[in-house]
Parts: sequence; C-alpha cells; structure tokens
Amino acid sequence: MRIDLSGKTALVTGSTQGIGLAIAGNLAAAGARVAINGRKAETVDRAVAELAEQVPGAELIGAPVDVTSAEGTEELLGTLPKADILVNNLGIFGAQPAMEITDEEWRRYFEVNVLAAIRLTRAYLPGMTEAGWGRIQYIASDSAIVIPAEMIHYGVSKTALLAASRGFAKEAAGTGVTVNAVIAGPTHTAGVEDFVYQLVDPALPWDQAQREFMRLHRPQSLLQRLIEPEEIANLSAYLASPLASATTGAAVRVDGGYVDSILP
Repeated sequence: MRIDLSGKTALVTGSTQGIGLAIAGNLAAAGARVAINGRKAETVDRAVAELAEQVPGAELIGAPVDVTSAEGTEELLGTLPKADILVNNLGIFGAQPAMEITDEEWRRYFEVNVLAAIRLTRAYLPGMTEAGWGRIQYIASDSAIVIPAEMIHYGVSKTALLAASRGFAKEAAGTGVTVNAVIAGPTHTAGVEDFVYQLVDPALPWDQAQREFMRLHRPQSLLQRLIEPEEIANLSAYLASPLASATTGAAVRVDGGYVDSILP
C-alpha cells in the first residue's frame, strides 16, 4: 500500500514532539509539504531540523505561532493561507482531582483542546471545499470514551472533539473533503512519561514504571504496553491519503484494544 501525498500541503498542530512530530514525519515521507507548528521558534526550528534529517528532501515550513488564540490563527493564515490536510493534534493533559478542577482550568482545556481545532477547521475547510479535496483530522483519545477519573476535564474535551469531527463531516458532505477523529490509546511520549510518574513511584525505572502504570491505571489494554507515536502516525497518514476516500465522519481507533467495544 503506497501513500502518495505529492502536491499536498499539510498542517499538523503541536508537531514539535510526540505524536504530532511523528505524524508530520510520515506525511513528509509520503511527499506532502508539511507545516510544523509550535508556540516557540526554537522548538519549531529543532523539529524542522530533525525531520529534514529523517526525510531527506522533505519540504518543511516552520509555523511558530500559538493557535489557541484567534490572533495566533490569523498569524498562521498569513504564513499558510491554504492547506489540503489539517491534523488537529495540539492538546494538553494532566492529572487533577475532579473536585479541584476550577472553572479557569475547564475553560483552558476547552480553549486549547477543542476551540483551537474548531477555529482552524473554520479557517481551512472552505478552501478544501472549493478545491474539491481535503482531509481534516482530530486527534482524540481513548479518554473521550473511557473518561479517566484522574483527569475528567481532559476526557470531556476529547469527547467534544468526537462530536466536532462528526459535525464538520456533515458540513463537508459531498464535497470531496473527509473529516475524521483518531482515537489514540495510551501513547509513549515525554509528556506521558511525566504523567506516569505522577501516578506511580517516581523511583521506579521507566520500563517497570510503565508496566505498573498499565497494570494499575489502564488494565483493559489488550496491547499491555504504551503505544509508540509512529503507530498513531501510520493511521493518520492513511486517513490523510486518497486511499481513505470513503472514510469520513468516523472515529477510528488505534488504541491497543483499550476501549472495550466491538464498535469502532
């Protein structure tokens, strides 16, 4: 199965590390021109340099802007007025007792995890519709379905992404633009390592800490390990390609069997 994205321009938000960086790398390897996004110029430059080494000849654009604000989105549109592929990957998470989550924190999670993706969808969907081709993805989480007791604000924000994805897929019906959500399972990133050590003994070596975390906090995982970012990126690249032309309005799982359901 060959994924060819030659001639396509992609934007991956929050792509300086982790899942976003892996997705950007896969899209670049498939021939897409890829915009790398993060808040700080130095982290964006570092990610661009890393991907340029991994994917010789890749066409990469640095987009160091904060897309969680309307002003940041306008700045981004000045750099990248149109995109064929939009991957809304940006997100924040963290453990916090449910009764201690303030109104301010609820708003912050909505602004970063939900509204930024919706705002970018509004910005780029019209151009895709006019061109008669486009791909929009929302990187959601198993937490959208299995709300974690230790971070319900994160889970609720990811549930909202599933609804937004389905709604915008209906808006794009019949246009040649597909809109999908990717339900990512527990994934091994630097941020997740920090999160794991919030919940298990920080003195444990990483391999042992990971196993203890999965045993205590994610026991329903059939994979019984954390997923690697590249495994999420493989599905994202497929959904971004012409090969996935009949997949839209879907919530597609790459969760290691974490969600206990026979439905997607």
